[in-house]
Amino acid sequence: MRNLLTFIFLLLLQFFSAQNVYLTKVEKTSDNTDKFLFKINEEIKDAQYLGEVEVQGFSKDDAGTFSLIFKKAKEIGANAISIKPFENVDGSPQAFNPSNYKLSLYYLPKEKFISQTGYLYLFASSDKEQRISVNKKDYTLSPRSFFIIKTVPGDLYTISTKKLLGSTIKVQPKANETNQYFQVSALKVRSDNTGVGGLNLKSGDIVGLEKSFAEFLSLIYIKLDKE
Repeated sequence: MRNLLTFIFLLLLQFFSAQNVYLTKVEKTSDNTDKFLFKINEEIKDAQYLGEVEVQGFSKDDAGTFSLIFKKAKEIGANAISIKPFENVDGSPQAFNPSNYKLSLYYLPKEKFISQTGYLYLFASSDKEQRISVNKKDYTLSPRSFFIIKTVPGDLYTISTKKLLGSTIKVQPKANETNQYFQVSALKVRSDNTGVGGLNLKSGDIVGLEKSFAEFLSLIYIKLDKE
């Protein structure tokens, strides 16, 4: 009897803590087959609104969450996303809640995306504080946060983790090179070969992120005012 009650408790705990991703609104569909899902801001004026996806429940597995969102977006042909804030009674936007949020889905022709160059994005992990060094300058990243460094073409940027046997990478951006995205992780991260997002280009303490996944993280993580 005791074991049965424990089993039921664990089952209920799993149920109420589970995360679900729903396609909650479909306004239109597009037949495009783009294999990316980028965030948009001012480009929204040129984008075709397709629908909404809602995330319910919290998960530390951001790559898994993005994979589910990516699949839902591709069901209606979306290649662009933006946060759709919930509103307070007075119409003002609510603060972002990582346990429940909505994303608007759009289709935007490739040539309409604004080119993003000259920046280096550094993300913390989803659940642990991270200490890193960039060109011997130390930073502390709180969980689920990131900051951006404006780079100078030709300059060398040495990024390392502040721990024994940690990783070090060197980045030397070229002129007009697209933004680069890295995440500092306390865990070994496997490459995702499914082609649906979350691709890690390098395993270890510092991993290079595929652009779609990185831009998703920049929507749901807190931006720190550091350069």
